[in-house]
Amino acid sequence: MSMKQIIIISAALFLGICQAEAQNYKRPETYNYQRGIEAISQDRKDEALEYFIKDSDENPQSGYPYIWMAYLYLTNKENGKALDAANRAIRFLPKRDVDYLTHAYEYRVGAYLCLGDTMKALADLQSMVKMVPENTDAYNTRAQIYYEQEKYGLSDADYRRMTELRPGDVSGYMGLGRNANAQKRWSDAVKHFDYVTKLASDFSSGYAFRAQSYIGLQKWNEATDDIVKALSLNWDRIAHYLAVTINEQAFSMLVAKLKVQSVKEPNEAKWPFIIATMYEQSKNYQKAIDYYKDANAKDRSENVYDKISYCQYKLGNYDEAMTAINQALNMDSTEVNFYARKANIFYEIGNVKAAIAEWDKVLTMQPESGFGYYRRGWFKELAGDLEGGLEDLSMAIVLDPDGAYLYCTRGDLYMRLGKKDLAEADFRKTIQLEDSPEKYDFIHYAYQGLGQFEMAKKAMDVIIARDTTDNGTYYDAACLYSRMRDKDNALKYLEKALALGYNRFAHMERDFDLDFLRGFDEYDALIAKYRRLKQQSSASTVPASDVILPDVSEIPFEKDNGVCKVKCQINGLPLHFVFDTGASDVLLSMVEATFMMKNGYLGEKDVVGSQRFMNANGDVEVGTVVNLRDVCFGGHSLHNVRATVVLNQKAPLLLGQSVLGRLGKVEIDNGRNVLKITYNQ
Repeated sequence: MSMKQIIIISAALFLGICQAEAQNYKRPETYNYQRGIEAISQDRKDEALEYFIKDSDENPQSGYPYIWMAYLYLTNKENGKALDAANRAIRFLPKRDVDYLTHAYEYRVGAYLCLGDTMKALADLQSMVKMVPENTDAYNTRAQIYYEQEKYGLSDADYRRMTELRPGDVSGYMGLGRNANAQKRWSDAVKHFDYVTKLASDFSSGYAFRAQSYIGLQKWNEATDDIVKALSLNWDRIAHYLAVTINEQAFSMLVAKLKVQSVKEPNEAKWPFIIATMYEQSKNYQKAIDYYKDANAKDRSENVYDKISYCQYKLGNYDEAMTAINQALNMDSTEVNFYARKANIFYEIGNVKAAIAEWDKVLTMQPESGFGYYRRGWFKELAGDLEGGLEDLSMAIVLDPDGAYLYCTRGDLYMRLGKKDLAEADFRKTIQLEDSPEKYDFIHYAYQGLGQFEMAKKAMDVIIARDTTDNGTYYDAACLYSRMRDKDNALKYLEKALALGYNRFAHMERDFDLDFLRGFDEYDALIAKYRRLKQQSSASTVPASDVILPDVSEIPFEKDNGVCKVKCQINGLPLHFVFDTGASDVLLSMVEATFMMKNGYLGEKDVVGSQRFMNANGDVEVGTVVNLRDVCFGGHSLHNVRATVVLNQKAPLLLGQSVLGRLGKVEIDNGRNVLKITYNQ
């Protein structure tokens, strides 16, 4: 826990403490003050703040409204106002009212810490200790500051004082153990955490931190036992982090123990999910998918679908990745990261226009995302919209002025636009920002852009030595040498990347970094070889759509004028369809079809012909037939659905039972307003 969190939590406890104590001092009974206390006790913080401000205006030399204002400003992250209010509280509060005065200092400490002024924070903490020597909160906050300053001796002294004042509380012993871990005094740390687990056998952090100590001692059996124990008590973030980063020596041991837990608790999704994250971290994406599906079968979650989508994406299974992310979006259409994932999948399947449209959604939802502007700008550049790409990249730099990758990417774009001076300025900025080997990411491209090829090679060698197993690193090396027109090295590194599993073939087709290589037979043969291997690998695996879905699922609908309406997405466009048990076709109004054509949800290739059909009046009409690439609803997807576009502008989007029948048996539960689908086996 950070020292800022400690201050905020202590502030949140203040109300209960101050209301429960016996009052030895005359505290305000004014109307606005009492209404403020009432509002804050009911968690109406904005209203409470207004009352306390009014009270302070009427009673400017009363410290009591200011202390509450300091607390409220601090929780709102208005640090300057919190500091001013705390100063006034300390100035005007009665010196004998030690309880309120101590909390006023505490809020001022919180403001100082948020402002980065640890010297003044430490001075106030010393004042608090003098006023109330038994105040463990002050020692705890000061110990945390010393820990972050790596002054472990001073931090230990404060934690030991906490154990003297409250020998039954785990906080002091946890701090001592955490400090010992930071100094790699693993055996000392184990002793402290041993005592913590005796004091509180149900406190997960004691086991999680002791696991870290055992990992330091390379006692893998004890470490994995503690990780499992911590995770069995609750979703311990430290334990989960240790699980996904566990040494290769202990990986199989931990997986085996987690499988045992899964057998003991067969309905608990936590265990297969943790195993899945371990396999994902180790880049064994297929096994990760298998365990994510197991977790989803036990407790369906949009986040697990997102995880499945990511793993399928990394394997190059883009159709499966799209199916999974659409399922995630159907469960939560407000999560911006899902749209970002979908954009990347669209790009990998060659639909750059649709990818840009998804980034449009991301930036509408999160307009301050510098990375979002970067990705959209890069996609625009690849699509040939150089000016649009430049505008987005410049916006990204405004939002994230320290992003070295942004300057390098914009430098490339300036070079393509013939603006050499601006390009070279951006390349130099990239080199300035990536000023040490651990920061190297785009610096090799910057050196290449400046014509400093030897420096580019040296930087690339450093990155390869740092990331020897990352296929993306070797692909970057191939791109660099292709830019420098060094065919042999470019092909060598490209083959290394492909051999390690790099399979973004659609990206390779349009990546202008590889333009130099495309005229060589060796390049064509290399790509053909690994495409063939990828296809053979895909053919030997079970499609995700065959196993992601449960045997039976229920999709909610709402009734509108006697018809069943279900939320859906057509090629990513949110719509509603009307479910018609008697319909044999999918009908789409001209209004919807025109909108989809104009906004990239349908393309010319999706128009496949015409068809005669009978309308509700019994008349025969002719309609245009389009192919809907992806119809997604209720967490389920149908691909390549034929729809007839009708001239009636008020016609609903109609989906018949015969179409849903592709999934399985469909039943309507009118009492519960759900469609029940029993899937084909």
